[in-house]
Amino acid sequence: MKRHWRLYMAMVKASLQREIEFRANFWAKVGQNIVWLAFFLLILKVLYSHTNSIAGWSEGKSFLLLATCYIMASIVGAVFGMSVQEIPTLVRMGTLDYVLVKPVDSQFWVSVRLFNFDQLAPIIVSFGFLWYGMRMEHLSFNLLYLCTYLVLVVSAILIFYSLELIMMTLGIWLVRVENLWVLGESMFQVARFPIDIFPPILQKVFFYVIPLAFIATIPTEALWGGLPPLTIVYGIVWSIVSVIVSRAFWRFALRHYTSASS
Repeated sequence: MKRHWRLYMAMVKASLQREIEFRANFWAKVGQNIVWLAFFLLILKVLYSHTNSIAGWSEGKSFLLLATCYIMASIVGAVFGMSVQEIPTLVRMGTLDYVLVKPVDSQFWVSVRLFNFDQLAPIIVSFGFLWYGMRMEHLSFNLLYLCTYLVLVVSAILIFYSLELIMMTLGIWLVRVENLWVLGESMFQVARFPIDIFPPILQKVFFYVIPLAFIATIPTEALWGGLPPLTIVYGIVWSIVSVIVSRAFWRFALRHYTSASS
């Protein structure tokens, strides 16, 4: 564990050096990410200027949902996003051959080798949205609800990372499909809406089959309480199962990897 932590910190340091080398590009990406957040904020404001509730979600609750979704997505984007999305490129360029002979777990290396510092600003802004949404809903501090929320956010991060890793690992067979990351982006676009707006059959699919409900909606609902204990257990179980399945799929893919020289 210590060796992996030292390696991870070396990767973070290298990523910081890369960002410092291209400062203008870094600040441009930070600005772009904040503009996207402001854009979705504007959409919410426009929607709720014509109504007080959408599928039972008030403006304040929607702010909390937006904040939760972007906190989760920004953390994934900072820690895992850039690295995982480059798996098809590693396969095509033959770099994965080099990774597999390193004395380090290959999944760890391909998952965290690049830290995306421009995602830190959206994380901070998203926590601001979270505070603003709680003020709008007049939610008081409740340690139990907050702990439940944090546990479910961590579960959401693990679920999203696992799903994206599985999709990008398909690049071992498909090779020249770098835009597989678009599938992950599509999942994020669906997850940022409350599942209550979807037909009942889709709600069940997003709860029991494809766990998109646990990426943002369920964690957000934990902030005002009332979540059945079984739902919380489902979220934790989904995250554990997702990590196990993604790990098994990565190993399965490596057994079928024939290297770039074959």
